[in-house]
Amino acid sequence: MSSEDVLKNASTLASYNVLLQVMFRVFTFLLNAFTLRFVSKELIGVVNVRLTLLYSTLVFLSREAFRRACLSGGSGTGHNWRQVINLLWLTLPLGVVWSSLLVCVWLWLLEIPDPHTIPHYGPAVGMFALAALQELLAEPLWVLAQAHMFVRLKVVAESLAMIAKCMITVVLVVSAPEWGLYIFSLAQLVYTGFLVLCYAVYFFHFLSSEDATKKDFPLHCVRDLLPCRADGEPLIDWTLARLTWSFFKQSFLKQILTEGERYVMTFLNVLSFGDQGVYDIVNNLGSMVARFIFLPIEESFYVFFAKVLERGCNVKSQKQEDVAIAAEVLQCLLKLVLVIGLIITVFGYAYSHLALDIYGGSLLSSGAGPTLLRCYSSYVLLLAVNGVTECFVFAAMSQEEVDKYNLVMLGLSVSFLFLSYMLTWWAGAVGFILANCLNMGLRILHSLLYIHRYFHLSPWKPLQGLLPSPVLLLALALSAVVTALSEGVLCCDSGWLLRLVHIGVGAMCLLCVLVTVLLTETQLIQFVRTQLLPRYRKKHT
Repeated sequence: MSSEDVLKNASTLASYNVLLQVMFRVFTFLLNAFTLRFVSKELIGVVNVRLTLLYSTLVFLSREAFRRACLSGGSGTGHNWRQVINLLWLTLPLGVVWSSLLVCVWLWLLEIPDPHTIPHYGPAVGMFALAALQELLAEPLWVLAQAHMFVRLKVVAESLAMIAKCMITVVLVVSAPEWGLYIFSLAQLVYTGFLVLCYAVYFFHFLSSEDATKKDFPLHCVRDLLPCRADGEPLIDWTLARLTWSFFKQSFLKQILTEGERYVMTFLNVLSFGDQGVYDIVNNLGSMVARFIFLPIEESFYVFFAKVLERGCNVKSQKQEDVAIAAEVLQCLLKLVLVIGLIITVFGYAYSHLALDIYGGSLLSSGAGPTLLRCYSSYVLLLAVNGVTECFVFAAMSQEEVDKYNLVMLGLSVSFLFLSYMLTWWAGAVGFILANCLNMGLRILHSLLYIHRYFHLSPWKPLQGLLPSPVLLLALALSAVVTALSEGVLCCDSGWLLRLVHIGVGAMCLLCVLVTVLLTETQLIQFVRTQLLPRYRKKHT
């Protein structure tokens, strides 16, 4: 597969992933707004912080390292897929080990919620752990789908699973609110069950069809999806196994950085369950764009960079055509996420109070809620840049460089936990966001230095993507001033008419910014049209 084909497939994957994440976040957004009317903020804190942290930790530590290793370097053709499948099935026993350890911690070492206010905590912990193990059953199929660019499969599977989860939650919250944690635990089990079922049904059908033969698919029957040993071959690819171990050490630290504030809240009890619930809702609102735009782009283009670049090799020793494409894509991605991040930062400041008031009423718009969301709007800009820079760095690093970076991640993890604890005592929940900003800034600096050294002796300068047009910066600055003045005069206690005027002012400012982007960032617009929007991409192919 040529670099251009890989880029087209990765772009299509990113487009579908963005669509999928938009739908996910819309469903979650509406679901949270609905459940706020029926359950307490303490229950939301336990579910969205304590139990979700158990689930995400178990799943991430069990599979993330395997995913990164097995999708590195020519995944579709360069691996012995029988050995890869055997390696991927190790995620399940690893998950059992992690679940045994984490369930003990969650039940016996952490503070237990008041059983009169939040009953059924113990069974809920077991059900969330079981849901995580159930999702790991689909891991070999997920990696196969990603490596061979089955882009629609992920969209359909996760869409059906999310719809089923939302339906179960809504029905039970309305009809049996006294079930409490059982509602969300059952919904999580339904979600992972649908996910596994969709992947299994698809591959059972695909492997028995003529498409598998036409596409020269490396597996030929359903039995090949199960662990087995071929004569004369090692059980697993030991090179991939060693790379997996390197990524595993890194993923452990990355999980602490990604979910650091939840670990601090969970293990150090710096916020009550109610305050945790409010913080988590604001955090989800603030991170919606980051998760449904930036994360899919990072995941999809990591696959692209890993396939196009030779891990651990310098620029001169690789195909110059491939390096040129990678450099151009990196530059455009940096410019894209930077522009989106700047827009969110500017308009997030003036519209945070209004957004929270509409979404959750005085429960969210009073107190520290608006300040939290304003700070998070600035943090989104750092999230955007870090996602793209790290996806390139992780795809280009050698195993030795990955091991060295683990030490950097260790230092960042320790400093993050310390900063989170200290800043939270000083600034409350806002301290979590400040600590995240400081650590994200250090991660970005490390990645920028690596990228600079990587392209230092080449004619390509992809970091120029971090230099937006001066005219665009001026438009953003004017918009920030105008919308801030509009909020002070028109919002948010003077009725809906003035609120609508405030929204109209923001819409006009946003339109001016977008027009400025169209006129000044022509290379970026061309990249978005030809690579990230499927309907435009099809016109050009």
